[in-house]
Amino acid sequence: MTRYVFVGAGAIGSAVGGFLADRGHDVLLVARGEHARVMAERGVTLRCPDTTLTVPVPVVTTPEHARLTGDDVLVLTTKTQQVEAAVATWADVPVHGADGRVAGRAGDLLPVLTALNGVASEEIALRYAERVFAVGVWFPTVMVEPGEVMVRTAPDRAVFHVGRYRGTPDPDGDARVLDALERDWTPAGLLVKRPEVVMAWKHRKLLTNLGNALQALLGDTAGAGDLADAAEAEARAVFAAAGVPVTPDEEAWPGWEPERVAIRPVPDEPAVMGGSSWQSLVRGTGSIETDYLNGEVALLARRAGRSAPINAGLAGLARRAARDGRAPGSTTVDELRAALLPG
Repeated sequence: MTRYVFVGAGAIGSAVGGFLADRGHDVLLVARGEHARVMAERGVTLRCPDTTLTVPVPVVTTPEHARLTGDDVLVLTTKTQQVEAAVATWADVPVHGADGRVAGRAGDLLPVLTALNGVASEEIALRYAERVFAVGVWFPTVMVEPGEVMVRTAPDRAVFHVGRYRGTPDPDGDARVLDALERDWTPAGLLVKRPEVVMAWKHRKLLTNLGNALQALLGDTAGAGDLADAAEAEARAVFAAAGVPVTPDEEAWPGWEPERVAIRPVPDEPAVMGGSSWQSLVRGTGSIETDYLNGEVALLARRAGRSAPINAGLAGLARRAARDGRAPGSTTVDELRAALLPG
């Protein structure tokens, strides 16, 4: 039986693990701090538009307590800025065979799935792991408090576009991983799709995440439509110049299953809530993922001999806000417009 080990189980990892555990699948959540303590004691609570579940889940805080076997799949659900440390640690964890002896290292033997925003984690993981699978994530969730995740979709919960990322081809082994995901995740409302070019889906999702910086800085993005449009237009021009494949809009929106995975209100949901970058500022983590969202556009532009001043500016402003401990809404639309669209 496949066990899914969610490394960095925040909102996404805890929710996926909780839905799978609720259907009897073998999972392990790797978390930290108060979130890990609450889940270990009480389980993970999933608040959805149509139900609330509290599911007992096994939780560890360090690799030493995981005891990996050849049946495990490592699923990275950290923020991108945390991937390097996470995969470097887990790649060297011993994997035990059926006889109880160590068969080798996790990075050599186990599939590693990158279920997070951006398009940089796959290359990071490939430095340490032989079999990396890119995962495009469409799953609106919010960490409400330790041990509790708000899942904002119904009747199904999420869409994941999954495919092997480079490396030595292993058609049979790759098919077994993807077949297991489809068999285990899709019936739990976690729809697994297997596109031919998975990174085209991840780059298309990146376009939707460029507004994360705006939301984090402004709190309320009303009146900032011109800034969002300018950031996206700049990114599309950069992608075209760099020859980056991007799933077309007319294919992307149906592919995210808007009828089956529809955003709906959750009972007693907070009046104000935002995405992952907004949550990072609210929690005062000191870091933010936008260097791998808007900053990724700036990187691609520079590699192509161009510049991306709007996205580079957003990445810098968000980075400083995180470093300085500023809350969402500490910048006004007019201030941001003056900084990003001079003249």
